[in-house]
Amino acid sequence: MGAGAVTETTFPAMGTEVTVLIDGHAQAHLATTVRDLFLRWEETLSRFRPDSELSRVNAAGGDPAPAGPLLRSVTAEALRAAAATGGMFDPTLGGRMSALGYGESLGAEWVVPRAALLGRHLPDGWRDVRVDDDAGTVSVPAGLALDLGGIAKGMAVDAAAEFLRGAGVRSALVSAGGDMRATGDSGGWQVAFEDAPAEQITLTSGAVATSSLSRRNWVHEGIRRHHLIDPRTGLPARSGLRSASVAADTCVRAEVAAKTAFVLGRDRGAHFLERLGAPGLLTTTDGSVTRVGAWPESRDA
Repeated sequence: MGAGAVTETTFPAMGTEVTVLIDGHAQAHLATTVRDLFLRWEETLSRFRPDSELSRVNAAGGDPAPAGPLLRSVTAEALRAAAATGGMFDPTLGGRMSALGYGESLGAEWVVPRAALLGRHLPDGWRDVRVDDDAGTVSVPAGLALDLGGIAKGMAVDAAAEFLRGAGVRSALVSAGGDMRATGDSGGWQVAFEDAPAEQITLTSGAVATSSLSRRNWVHEGIRRHHLIDPRTGLPARSGLRSASVAADTCVRAEVAAKTAFVLGRDRGAHFLERLGAPGLLTTTDGSVTRVGAWPESRDA
């Protein structure tokens, strides 16, 4: 951004820290509306809250359960992402993550559930999830659980950015745990990357999302685990990557592409992003960096 005033608001929501940057004075009321949006999405879509709509759907044992428009919309988007990636993005791994130790929200004590069925691995189980808009229900196969955290976060970022654009904000950036979207037509926002400190881009519009080992990891049965599960094995991905960052027009598309590329690994992930036409930055656990497509080469890009 230039030298103009920026209103910055930060708050916890959806298991991460959300930052809202708005170009201009006296924009606090808009940031409050964005905060309320994120909190409403969390109340509906958190698998860590037993009273959420998502938790009630997951607890229904395969039967159709009441689901409001927001949950149905996000679930449908997750199923489209699963189909588009051949199941490499799988929204039905919530039970598997719980069985591996990710049973509570970030920052809470890790709890490993004793219900073995909840953690069973069923590749392509997402194909049997049903969204019925006419009946207002969602059904999930017994023994599986939806986890919509990543895609819901991306969709919430998009919804917040669209709200700010509609409110006439000249330029704004909404970031949730590093997944971000910019809107507006002013000088842009400088974005740095935790796993590749030498990289920096200017984001004027559109979105960037990152899947990384740096967040949401824990020790379970003496083994270091992380939340990026490979649907082919039901275990944390061992792709050789430390992070995958992807740029796209929306945060939800960037989020899905980044997670898929991370699970696939450097070579197959780069090929996936090239076919998608999405610029990306892949960093390996040994520190090497691969730029894909139109990802800028220098800090000044």
